[in-house]
Amino acid sequence: MKRREFLATGAVATLGLGFNAPKVGVAQAPGGRKIARGKATTTRLFKSPGMYPNALAVAPEGLWIAQLKLSAQQAKNLGEPVPPDRDEAAWLVDWNGKLLKTIIAHSRTTSGLAYGNNCIWMGANSDPQGFFQIDMESKELRHLQIPLGQPENGGGCHGAQWHNGKLWIASNRMRGNLRVDPVTWTPELFLPIYTTPEQPSWHDLTFDKDGFLWQINGNDSASVGANSTGLVKYDPESGQVVQLVDFEPAQCDPHGLEYHDGAFISCDPGWRDLGSPYSGWVFRIDIA
Repeated sequence: MKRREFLATGAVATLGLGFNAPKVGVAQAPGGRKIARGKATTTRLFKSPGMYPNALAVAPEGLWIAQLKLSAQQAKNLGEPVPPDRDEAAWLVDWNGKLLKTIIAHSRTTSGLAYGNNCIWMGANSDPQGFFQIDMESKELRHLQIPLGQPENGGGCHGAQWHNGKLWIASNRMRGNLRVDPVTWTPELFLPIYTTPEQPSWHDLTFDKDGFLWQINGNDSASVGANSTGLVKYDPESGQVVQLVDFEPAQCDPHGLEYHDGAFISCDPGWRDLGSPYSGWVFRIDIA
């Protein structure tokens, strides 16, 4: 079983904005517009407090890391132990990886995490789906489904980001990034996710210091050497792709994504059957 198949849960799709598949050096947009391309490498920083780190959120005290647990079927397929309980943790660490706080939520297969209004927002990718708004004492304040779907099942997510008082959600069902008012839970803006046949899946999103939206794209790799991962840079108002970045071979596999102190930060959940040397690491992404 491929690692990203677990995390995608049906989200893998080839959905673009009408762009041709990228080529080395440039990609072509409608009308012949060229999209700049870059390369990325990764540098390991510290290990997360536990397996499997799958989402990140920056807070004033440090970095929140969300855990993803395997379902019983996933654990069986991978030969892993079945988690004794399905509740998942969010760990607050300092920038050296020291554990400061742990919060437990009813989220399942957590694949999105945001920090805002002195709460964490954990996005589930398995039933009961939706977002869990949790205070600093692990109290569940609200459980909300992703808007514009069924009232009891708005589908899963693959990323979340708090930006300028709004919650951004990488919605798997809609195959797009949705900006939501976190108080009224009203959807405000929808941007389709850019993918290619080579990188048909997506993960977390974040904003850089200039206000551009960045998101992880990838493939359904069956081994570390077969991994193909990239970053997409968007204009967050129009959804226009500004830049594409490809990771060099044999790098950490990004799932969570944050921007902090001038650098992109990510995490690699890893699976032991793949023999990855990066499993459980938080790492920096450097773009050239």
